[in-house]
Amino acid sequence: MASLIGQLVAPLENGFKVWEDQSFIKWRKRDPHVTLHCHDSVEGSLRYWYHRNKVDHLVSNSAVWNDDAVIGALDSAAFWVKDLPYVKSLSGYWKFFLAPRPTSIPAKFYETTFQDSEWKNLPVPSNWQMHGYDRPIYTNVVYPFPLDPPYVPTDNPTGCYRMYFHVPKEWEGRRILLHFEAVDSAFSAWINGVPVGYSQDSRLPAEFEITDYCHPCGSDIKNVLAVQVFRWSDGSYLEDQDHWWLSGIHRDVLLLAKPEAFITDYFFKSNLAEDFSSADVLVEVKIDNSRETFKESVLANYTIEAALYDSGSWCDHEGFADLLSSRVADMKLEPSGAPLGFHGYVLVGRLESPKLWSAEQPHLYTLVVILKDASGNVVDCESCPVGIRQVSKAHKQLLVNGHAVIIRGVNRHEHHPRLGKTSIESCMIKDLILMKQNNINAVRNSHYPQHPRWYELCDLFGMYMIDEANIETHGFDLSRHVKHPTLEPSWAAAMMDRVISMVERDKNHASIISWSLGNESGYGPNHAASAGWIRGRDSSRLLHYEGGGSRTPSTDIVCPMYMRVWDIVKIANDPTETRPLILCEYSHAMGNSNGNIREYWEAIDSTFGLQGGFIWDWVDQGLLKDSADGTKHWAYGGDFGDIPNDLNFCLNGLIWPDRTPHPALHEVKHLYQPIKITLQEGKLEISNTHFFETTQGLEFYWAAHGDGCKLGSGILSLPSIEPQSNFAFEWQSGPWNSLWASSLAEEVFLTVTAKLLHSTRWVEAGHIISSTQVQLPSRREIFPHVIKIKNATLVCEILGDTTRVSQRNLWDITLNTKTGRVESWKVEGIPVLNDGIYPSFWRAPTDNDKGGEAASYVSKWKAAQIDSLQYVAESCSVQSMEDDIVKIAIVFLGVPKGDGDSSSRNVLIKIDVTYNIYASGDVIVECKVKPNSDLPPLPRVGVKFDLEKSMDQVNWYGRGPFECYPDRKAAANVGVYEQNVGDMHVPYIVPGECSGRADVRWVTFTNKTGVGIYASIYGSSPPMQMSASYYTTSELERATHNKELIKGDNIEVHLDHKHMGLGGDDSWSPSVHNRYLVPAVPYAFSIRFCPVTRATSGHDHYKSQLQD
Repeated sequence: MASLIGQLVAPLENGFKVWEDQSFIKWRKRDPHVTLHCHDSVEGSLRYWYHRNKVDHLVSNSAVWNDDAVIGALDSAAFWVKDLPYVKSLSGYWKFFLAPRPTSIPAKFYETTFQDSEWKNLPVPSNWQMHGYDRPIYTNVVYPFPLDPPYVPTDNPTGCYRMYFHVPKEWEGRRILLHFEAVDSAFSAWINGVPVGYSQDSRLPAEFEITDYCHPCGSDIKNVLAVQVFRWSDGSYLEDQDHWWLSGIHRDVLLLAKPEAFITDYFFKSNLAEDFSSADVLVEVKIDNSRETFKESVLANYTIEAALYDSGSWCDHEGFADLLSSRVADMKLEPSGAPLGFHGYVLVGRLESPKLWSAEQPHLYTLVVILKDASGNVVDCESCPVGIRQVSKAHKQLLVNGHAVIIRGVNRHEHHPRLGKTSIESCMIKDLILMKQNNINAVRNSHYPQHPRWYELCDLFGMYMIDEANIETHGFDLSRHVKHPTLEPSWAAAMMDRVISMVERDKNHASIISWSLGNESGYGPNHAASAGWIRGRDSSRLLHYEGGGSRTPSTDIVCPMYMRVWDIVKIANDPTETRPLILCEYSHAMGNSNGNIREYWEAIDSTFGLQGGFIWDWVDQGLLKDSADGTKHWAYGGDFGDIPNDLNFCLNGLIWPDRTPHPALHEVKHLYQPIKITLQEGKLEISNTHFFETTQGLEFYWAAHGDGCKLGSGILSLPSIEPQSNFAFEWQSGPWNSLWASSLAEEVFLTVTAKLLHSTRWVEAGHIISSTQVQLPSRREIFPHVIKIKNATLVCEILGDTTRVSQRNLWDITLNTKTGRVESWKVEGIPVLNDGIYPSFWRAPTDNDKGGEAASYVSKWKAAQIDSLQYVAESCSVQSMEDDIVKIAIVFLGVPKGDGDSSSRNVLIKIDVTYNIYASGDVIVECKVKPNSDLPPLPRVGVKFDLEKSMDQVNWYGRGPFECYPDRKAAANVGVYEQNVGDMHVPYIVPGECSGRADVRWVTFTNKTGVGIYASIYGSSPPMQMSASYYTTSELERATHNKELIKGDNIEVHLDHKHMGLGGDDSWSPSVHNRYLVPAVPYAFSIRFCPVTRATSGHDHYKSQLQD
């Protein structure tokens, strides 16, 4: 032991680098255990949980994502130990010095006499890179240092910390434990110059006993805590997760005071009766009396007791008087109940009519474990919330309380844009309430154990969880000369320690339904050993591991990532596969993404053996960075000069870093909604897909709209629908039938919405949990749209290459017959359209468009020169001029920019355009598109034009109100919506195609006085894809950050007959499903334009073109 102390004091002096030895993972570190609270009494423990459980969605209102978060983290650290008399937080401002390498640290900085007055202050908890030291590094797969395990670079930034503390007088006679909740990546600690321990694993606690090294309790002499943190260690080879590499003491540091003999660990278990009418409850308790003289006779001097208290009953009371009376079960010592090899004590009891925990009904009890001395005095007390629930397996099913619950999940990294990996209470609650409000019921802790409070909150709010060990070795896949750690016996202890420590810390949390062995770490004997250990330690949960193909013996769940829909269905239908399939990652939410997700849920909802999945992932991992102009922006890989980096591959979230939802979250909420509504064979069927909740707590509303105009609405009276049941009735018997029957509308849509009648912990009453729109059958035959010509006369003037068509002082159009360009369109003398109307086939590439290198859509488009198309008018002529109509025909040739003269041009697409300009002001644009057959699928087929910048009021009849695309529009109801152009822009951190609205029947663009232009589908043309933006397509393609975008002089509008889907099965291969591709084949479509004045509306124009 003395030699080890010497190695830790001066590791370089004797040549032993403890941070480069995979077999040396800890020293003097206490065994892993559950989170301890060190209560002084049963009443104190119940009061503590009473306050801790009094959190709801209102707390999230104080979530902060800017510089205020630094203080917020310190406030949270103080809150988490409030009312714990024997726990002291050491969080605060510590003295800090960053050395470039371990050999450059200040000599003997850990000594009490060391002068640190010149050092800077650094908040703890924090990552030092978030406070101006060193730099963040983002990589996905590759290690940010040469792959040479267990060695790390000599230039290894090393943080030296110092802080001062007193041990309270009231702690006299107690043992003092120093508890680090998490430090990245390895560290040594000293108390008053004495080395007290070393630890690795950046996401789990390290605890050391320091009783003998502290000054006496109540002493005026300050104790000095010094910590040396290594940015890189051999442990870093096991921490190659797809996130930012950040360093330091990023979770709280605590002092715990325990009696000479104390409760050091406990494991709660419950065994439900077959009919769930009762539960046998059990708790395994470990006592630490290692400092007592007689260690063998704990029961000779102490008694151990345990009880369950019904936490749910506390909600009925404001005070504490009833807390003790909430006891519902006692557990007594079972003299011979300890399993073989368990050196502890087993207490057993029985709970009648237990209230079961599930994500839908997260009922919790409070377990209190007490150690008493021979006189009956409480010596030590520990407690935690527990849930009574059963997780089990059946053929192709994961069961919770006997039901094959569907996993509607997301992956969640710990991420704060200002703090990095440090957590705040209100910010965690913000994540949870957003998940719950968007029908997410499960979270995978990707890819490491998270802050202890996160688990308490998931227990409390109701969230199924996969808890994942801090193991990922993805970068080894890039090397053929280095073995995976899972195949190396020398790495076995390090890997198993991470698995064991996770299970031991988190084992009492009801929300955890599965343990995971880690992520993307290959597969081998070390995984098999870890799986065996978990199965032997905890049979009450399932085991998850995707590595090795997601179907190894070490997983109870077939858990592939990014597997295509048809392949998961194939596995589910495989009679030899008896395990359920739950996608551990799917629908890669990188930028404008999450297309095709509806196809996944159609398969999941209809295929036995498919049980859901976890979207990748929850939040864009952008970090706040100062811009040159003094503002802040969200940065990604490479923005900090970090090399290597994987650019914006860290931006895969359903929400922005400040937790503002992406438009795709609407789609997720819709497809995850528990109330499903279908209209089939004349019947409206309402299904309750909950597993435990009836619809008694819901109120159903209906609303009917004809051609976007509201016909009526009201409450829909329904009987209470039991879980996993449905209710159907003839749709014509509904209260909307008379409105439908009397409506002259071309289209009638019925929207049925389910709202919460009562407030919950996660949302106010009135929250919409489900909303579905169905189209009612058409009441009359629909005829093609035609133009109704009024008694008006056109004026047509031809001056050289310019043709001007006008109608009195109402409107005039100027078209260049040489270029085919509309140079001007004015309404009542006001400029409306400045340039157009051009064919359009290119879009600013999305992240998914770029994925796949040479096979990517972008690569194929650019190889075919679709990105550089210019449209040359081969011919343009006035075909006919009459009093009430002028016809102009243009033939555009789509040729790559830079091609030579007409004889050598490479014509990729030919477009025949006909303008039919009517005296009514209507302009029918007919387009016939003939692309070369050897072109790849096209980004879009449509038209583009530039509007005057003042035409910023957009009103449309189509899907909305939020951004939606052909393969991501299930949540977007058809209706009439209004927004200004600025608000339509979706500020993805990396710009690209965005702001589209699907299935648009008509749209108006007007100024604030109501003057502008109208556009609609015409004839037999289907609804359009529409977008309007201050940013040109080329600008969206040029900028690498949203903050770099420069507004143009006009509003660029796209009206697309066809628009390719977004894809999203993954972002590194072409993933748009075939039905959403736009093949290079001929297309024909028509668009109607006309002027809009203060006296007209889009709806009026749309109705005017319908035949009677």
